[in-house]
Amino acid sequence: MITFWKHDEAYKQVSEWEPGCWIRVSNPTADELQELKSRWQVPLDFIHDAEDADERPRLDQEDDWLAAMIRIPNSYADDDGDTVFTTRPLSILKNGDVIVTVSFFENKVLSDFIEWSNRRHQPERQGYDLMLSILLSASVWFLKYLKQMNIMMKTAEERLEESMDNDELQKMMGLGKYLIYFITSLRGNEMVLMRLKKLLRNADYDEDLLDDVEIEMQQAYDTATIYSKILDRQQNAYSSIIGNNMNVIMRTLTVITIILMVPTGIAGFYGMNVPNGMEAWRWGFLFSILLSIVLSIIIYVYLKRKKLI
Repeated sequence: MITFWKHDEAYKQVSEWEPGCWIRVSNPTADELQELKSRWQVPLDFIHDAEDADERPRLDQEDDWLAAMIRIPNSYADDDGDTVFTTRPLSILKNGDVIVTVSFFENKVLSDFIEWSNRRHQPERQGYDLMLSILLSASVWFLKYLKQMNIMMKTAEERLEESMDNDELQKMMGLGKYLIYFITSLRGNEMVLMRLKKLLRNADYDEDLLDDVEIEMQQAYDTATIYSKILDRQQNAYSSIIGNNMNVIMRTLTVITIILMVPTGIAGFYGMNVPNGMEAWRWGFLFSILLSIVLSIIIYVYLKRKKLI
């Protein structure tokens, strides 16, 4: 779908393109791609790269087009209803007063950028400023999703303190994977921004906006890195706790086995079908029971003093 957005005190969708319009392309069809090619001479090779969910961020120039590939955060619910965090590619192409964004995946970044700009009565963003604004919106959404991850980490930690549940451990492992996705994508976006800054040296752009993008992107990267380290340490701690609990269980079972060996041995010895001098003794059975109890107590006290239990 191709839509045109014009800023007139606020971003509004218009029916036809005019100079200064932002061309927003979402999951385009083959005919729409051909329209982009024939009407605005948009390089389709770079657009097709955005179809790959694993496409890496980069900044390219082809003829008069400046093409930036960035990764933006996204979330969805899986079949079990759990929230899954990921990142998806977004291509931004600029040629003079023509600026195009292309995404083959659903996302909230661009829609939120429009709503936020209208709600805050932000000034019109064109050209490089619009590219920087989209980068800023992507960084803000990274931070939003990171806050959600932090809440999920705390919830899982509280539940794990009550009982070591495999489902909660798997959720924490999944969060660690999502954080790696975020860190890698933010690092790639940072490289794109660094290359874009070099092109902006002789261009007309909002310097304050560029500073905001750098601050938000660095904050998102630092936050994701910190959360990843905390999660790694928590997982290591829980692994140690599980290992210690297993050792305690095995040691307890070993002690119980050793203690139970005493009455089993006595019962086996006196239960053999051979003369042992106690066949006719009326207190023979009681004697074997008392002997088993006394020896078991002695072994228990010995193991206790050796701090084996």
